[in-house]
Amino acid sequence: MPEPRTFRDEPVSFVRRSGRMSEAQERAFEELAPIYLLDVPRDVAHTSVHPQARLDPASAYGRTAPLIVEVGSGQGHAIVSAASARPADDFLAVEVFRAGLARTMLDADRAGVRNLRLVEANAPEVLSTFLPEAAASEVWIFFPDPWHKKRHTKRRLVRPGFPATAARALADGGMLRLATDWEDYAVQMREVLDDSAEFERAFDGDWAERFDGRVMTAFERKGIAKGRDIRDLTYRKVSSA
Repeated sequence: MPEPRTFRDEPVSFVRRSGRMSEAQERAFEELAPIYLLDVPRDVAHTSVHPQARLDPASAYGRTAPLIVEVGSGQGHAIVSAASARPADDFLAVEVFRAGLARTMLDADRAGVRNLRLVEANAPEVLSTFLPEAAASEVWIFFPDPWHKKRHTKRRLVRPGFPATAARALADGGMLRLATDWEDYAVQMREVLDDSAEFERAFDGDWAERFDGRVMTAFERKGIAKGRDIRDLTYRKVSSA
């Protein structure tokens, strides 16, 4: 008999919550998903990616252009704004929460954005297998779940092992941009990336300057209102040659 398949080898950085969506959100999946949402073959879990599934960017976008990937795009405010402002680039939003995906599609359609695609999937699987190697010119990780309780920090997305996953998807010289409003997570991100062989700092001092392409969102304002400092980090993928 074949051995039973493992559900997942690593803890995921999210807890999938199911909630009732509004009529507009349901309509987004019915009417807009064929335009924006990529059909991803699954493995074991609903948000998994089959190991043999591969994205063909030229087919998905109908052209060849620089590709920017946002991990954990939430409601889509940052990526919809960026896709609207940068029509010569292509954008991929990676998110697991259906309400956020619906909002992203609605806002993108309202803005007339067509250089954006969405994928409902666990981000490390997208970066490690679904994207072709060196397909992305930038990867963005803005305000990932901090998992601030000590017993939960093992679920943080940026932890040892993650740099190699992100580097596989990035072209040489490609940029990894991060931001968080949790100081201890910012320190952990910096330590993990400083220790990696795949990346080098693209900033001076303790923290990077705020990325001008990152719009101010309600989530960021909430962190600021609670007295938390926003910290940015920017790393460049080291040439693999």
